[in-house]
Amino acid sequence: MSARTDSEPHSDIEDPDEEYGTEDARRARWTATGAGALLTLAGLAASLLRLTGSAPALVPAAYALGAAVCALAALLGSRGRTRRALWLLIAGVMVMAFGDQSD
Repeated sequence: MSARTDSEPHSDIEDPDEEYGTEDARRARWTATGAGALLTLAGLAASLLRLTGSAPALVPAAYALGAAVCALAALLGSRGRTRRALWLLIAGVMVMAFGDQSD
């Protein structure tokens, strides 16, 4: 008697009580990874540009630190920790902004 009853869970149908599906989770991972990589490259480029100029040493260091935080966010985003990645992206951009304001 291998007939499936209605009380068995359906593996091919998503649970209607779930807020987000697997496609949404995949999209969130790709978005967090892409945004983290893009902000990392922007922070490193800004750090190198400010390092060659006459800015105080704090400014390129802030850009580099913000870029490192964004790189960590990209890593966490690729592993599925999208909420933590979002908060780290915000923190990384804030560090870069504070460094830019100290110029």
